[in-house]
Amino acid sequence: MATKTASDTELVGSLVTLMHALQDLYAETSRPLGLTPQQAHLLCVLLGGQLGMTELSRILSIERSSLTSMVDRLERRSLVARTPHATDRRACEITLTDEGLALAHEAHNAFTDRIDARTADLPAATRKTLIAAIGQITGS
Repeated sequence: MATKTASDTELVGSLVTLMHALQDLYAETSRPLGLTPQQAHLLCVLLGGQLGMTELSRILSIERSSLTSMVDRLERRSLVARTPHATDRRACEITLTDEGLALAHEAHNAFTDRIDARTADLPAATRKTLIAAIGQITGS
Protein backbone atom coordinates (compact mmCIF):
# COMPACT_ATOMS: atom_id res chain seq x y z
CA MET A 1 0.00 0.00 0.00
CA ALA A 2 1.34 3.42 -0.96
CA THR A 3 1.86 6.19 1.55
CA LYS A 4 -0.42 9.20 1.16
CA THR A 5 1.13 12.37 -0.17
CA ALA A 6 1.45 15.45 2.03
CA SER A 7 -1.38 17.20 0.16
CA ASP A 8 -3.72 14.22 0.70
CA THR A 9 -3.06 14.03 4.43
CA GLU A 10 -3.32 17.81 4.72
CA LEU A 11 -6.77 17.77 3.13
CA VAL A 12 -7.92 14.84 5.24
CA GLY A 13 -6.56 16.47 8.38
CA SER A 14 -8.30 19.75 7.53
CA LEU A 15 -11.62 18.01 6.90
CA VAL A 16 -11.38 16.04 10.14
CA THR A 17 -10.51 19.22 12.04
CA LEU A 18 -13.51 20.96 10.46
CA MET A 19 -15.78 18.06 11.38
CA HIS A 20 -14.65 18.23 15.02
CA ALA A 21 -15.01 22.01 15.12
CA LEU A 22 -18.58 21.77 13.80
CA GLN A 23 -19.42 19.01 16.29
CA ASP A 24 -18.03 21.16 19.11
CA LEU A 25 -20.11 24.14 17.95
CA TYR A 26 -23.20 21.94 17.80
CA ALA A 27 -22.54 20.74 21.37
CA GLU A 28 -21.90 24.29 22.61
CA THR A 29 -25.13 25.58 21.09
CA SER A 30 -27.35 22.64 22.08
CA ARG A 31 -26.20 22.29 25.70
CA PRO A 32 -27.70 25.62 26.92
CA LEU A 33 -31.01 24.55 25.38
CA GLY A 34 -31.04 21.35 27.43
CA LEU A 35 -30.42 19.18 24.39
CA THR A 36 -27.73 16.77 23.33
CA PRO A 37 -26.21 17.52 19.93
CA GLN A 38 -28.05 14.48 18.52
CA GLN A 39 -31.38 15.68 19.91
CA ALA A 40 -30.80 19.15 18.47
CA HIS A 41 -29.94 17.58 15.11
CA LEU A 42 -33.14 15.52 15.16
CA LEU A 43 -35.25 18.59 15.97
CA CYS A 44 -33.56 20.60 13.22
CA VAL A 45 -34.10 17.80 10.68
CA LEU A 46 -37.80 17.84 11.57
CA LEU A 47 -37.99 21.52 10.67
CA GLY A 48 -38.38 20.19 7.12
CA GLY A 49 -41.54 18.31 8.10
CA GLN A 50 -42.53 15.05 9.71
CA LEU A 51 -40.55 11.94 8.92
CA GLY A 52 -40.78 8.22 9.56
CA MET A 53 -38.39 6.42 11.85
CA THR A 54 -36.57 4.67 8.99
CA GLU A 55 -35.88 7.93 7.20
CA LEU A 56 -34.79 9.64 10.43
CA SER A 57 -32.48 6.75 11.23
CA ARG A 58 -30.86 7.09 7.81
CA ILE A 59 -30.52 10.88 7.97
CA LEU A 60 -29.08 10.86 11.49
CA SER A 61 -26.90 7.79 10.83
CA ILE A 62 -28.01 6.04 14.00
CA GLU A 63 -29.50 2.63 14.73
CA ARG A 64 -33.26 2.41 14.92
CA SER A 65 -33.16 1.35 18.60
CA SER A 66 -31.07 4.41 19.51
CA LEU A 67 -33.47 6.62 17.58
CA THR A 68 -36.44 5.10 19.39
CA SER A 69 -34.86 5.93 22.75
CA MET A 70 -34.11 9.48 21.63
CA VAL A 71 -37.66 10.00 20.34
CA ASP A 72 -39.03 8.59 23.61
CA ARG A 73 -37.04 11.17 25.61
CA LEU A 74 -38.08 14.04 23.33
CA GLU A 75 -41.68 12.87 23.43
CA ARG A 76 -41.65 12.85 27.26
CA ARG A 77 -40.48 16.49 27.07
CA SER A 78 -43.38 17.26 24.68
CA LEU A 79 -40.97 18.30 21.91
CA VAL A 80 -42.04 15.67 19.37
CA ALA A 81 -45.11 13.54 18.80
CA ARG A 82 -45.67 10.24 17.09
CA THR A 83 -48.45 10.30 14.55
CA PRO A 84 -49.87 7.28 12.73
CA HIS A 85 -48.50 6.72 9.23
CA ALA A 86 -51.10 7.49 6.57
CA THR A 87 -50.82 4.12 4.79
CA ASP A 88 -48.88 1.76 7.10
CA ARG A 89 -50.65 0.88 10.36
CA ARG A 90 -47.40 -0.49 11.83
CA ALA A 91 -45.44 2.71 11.29
CA CYS A 92 -45.52 6.17 12.74
CA GLU A 93 -44.14 9.51 11.74
CA ILE A 94 -42.36 11.92 14.03
CA THR A 95 -43.46 15.52 14.07
CA LEU A 96 -42.50 18.57 16.08
CA THR A 97 -44.91 19.89 18.69
CA ASP A 98 -45.32 23.66 18.99
CA GLU A 99 -42.78 23.65 21.81
CA GLY A 100 -40.44 21.45 19.77
CA LEU A 101 -40.78 23.74 16.75
CA ALA A 102 -39.79 26.76 18.82
CA LEU A 103 -36.81 24.93 20.33
CA ALA A 104 -35.75 23.58 16.92
CA HIS A 105 -35.71 27.12 15.52
CA GLU A 106 -33.75 28.30 18.55
CA ALA A 107 -31.19 25.49 18.13
CA HIS A 108 -30.88 26.10 14.39
CA ASN A 109 -30.48 29.84 14.82
CA ALA A 110 -27.91 29.47 17.61
CA PHE A 111 -25.81 27.14 15.45
CA THR A 112 -26.06 29.22 12.28
CA ASP A 113 -25.25 32.40 14.23
CA ARG A 114 -22.03 30.76 15.46
CA ILE A 115 -21.14 29.65 11.93
CA ASP A 116 -21.92 33.12 10.58
CA ALA A 117 -19.61 34.65 13.19
CA ARG A 118 -16.77 32.33 12.21
CA THR A 119 -17.19 32.90 8.47
CA ALA A 120 -18.11 36.59 8.41
CA ASP A 121 -14.69 37.68 7.14
CA LEU A 122 -14.56 35.23 4.23
CA PRO A 123 -14.63 37.05 0.88
CA ALA A 124 -17.61 36.28 -1.37
CA ALA A 125 -15.42 34.41 -3.88
CA THR A 126 -13.99 32.20 -1.13
CA ARG A 127 -17.51 31.45 0.16
CA LYS A 128 -18.61 30.44 -3.33
CA THR A 129 -15.57 28.19 -3.78
CA LEU A 130 -16.07 26.64 -0.35
CA ILE A 131 -19.75 25.95 -1.02
CA ALA A 132 -18.90 24.31 -4.36
CA ALA A 133 -16.10 22.21 -2.83
CA ILE A 134 -18.27 21.03 0.06
CA GLY A 135 -21.05 20.17 -2.41
CA GLN A 136 -18.61 18.13 -4.47
CA ILE A 137 -17.22 16.32 -1.42
CA THR A 138 -20.66 15.53 0.02
CA GLY A 139 -22.28 14.77 -3.31
CA SER A 140 -25.01 17.34 -2.77
